[in-house]
Amino acid sequence: MQAMPGLLSDLEPTVACLIDRHMSSTKEWFPHELVPYDRARPFEKGKPWTCSDADLGGAELTDNLRSALFVNLLTEDNLPFYFRDVEAMFGRDSAWGEWGRRWTAEEGRHAIVIRDYLTVTRAIDPVALERGRMAQVSGGDSPTPDSPVHGMVYVTLQELATRVAHRNTGKLIGDPVGYEVMARVAADENLHHLFYRDLTTKAIELDPSAVMIAAEQVVRTFAMPGTGIVDFDKHSARIADAGIYDLQLHYDQVLVPVLYRNWAIDKLTGLSDAAEQARDSLLAYVDRLGRLAKKLSARRERHLLVPTA
Repeated sequence: MQAMPGLLSDLEPTVACLIDRHMSSTKEWFPHELVPYDRARPFEKGKPWTCSDADLGGAELTDNLRSALFVNLLTEDNLPFYFRDVEAMFGRDSAWGEWGRRWTAEEGRHAIVIRDYLTVTRAIDPVALERGRMAQVSGGDSPTPDSPVHGMVYVTLQELATRVAHRNTGKLIGDPVGYEVMARVAADENLHHLFYRDLTTKAIELDPSAVMIAAEQVVRTFAMPGTGIVDFDKHSARIADAGIYDLQLHYDQVLVPVLYRNWAIDKLTGLSDAAEQARDSLLAYVDRLGRLAKKLSARRERHLLVPTA
């Protein structure tokens, strides 16, 4: 990971201002006030879990939703490695370190509330969930950006993508309590996204060429932080089939708003030759991705319309 001390130093006042804004915007909340502990009952040691064990206030989960909740939680569980990368990219001192620690504390709360909700409601096999956590954290697989600028671009997109996935999962659960849990987590993720988005906006003002070159690489190689989860591809396919997060949502609700409306990458001036080439490549890639997303969405719609015997 390449250090960029000059840019990080120049951005430090912006980080401090964004922390102040974040602290004035965020709301204190407590996982124990959201989790429906009145539904809890003792687990019998060694007894296999079945779908009928779930108590979701009358709602029933599909396999697709269980995959979404499984991935959502295990992604949050991998926090030790995200903290490692954030500290390596931005440092542990000054406003940078203050933000990294605050962000980590808030993200840790997400894992607590989702896990407690899933355990109390028995929405997911707790043995499979714990084995998945052990495999995920033991593997230590997480995206590692090449530089702080790459990191800023990546977390901007990733936090927004996570917000979309959590929010859509909550909408489909059918349990009002589950909806509230996922909405609360999604609200935090949105504030994290705004922090990184506006930090990157300032970085564009200071060094547009560096950000453009980083953005091209990050968008082209983007992967969600849950890639180390066992059977991630299978779960991702289910999540896409449920309309929780797919390529169309990635294009419509993440790439287009951030790249075009917030950062206006198509209108930036003063770029180096290498950055101009990166922009051309990025614009072409995003355009191709948009066309591919439409094709995949149309194919899924046709599949859903096919009657089953």
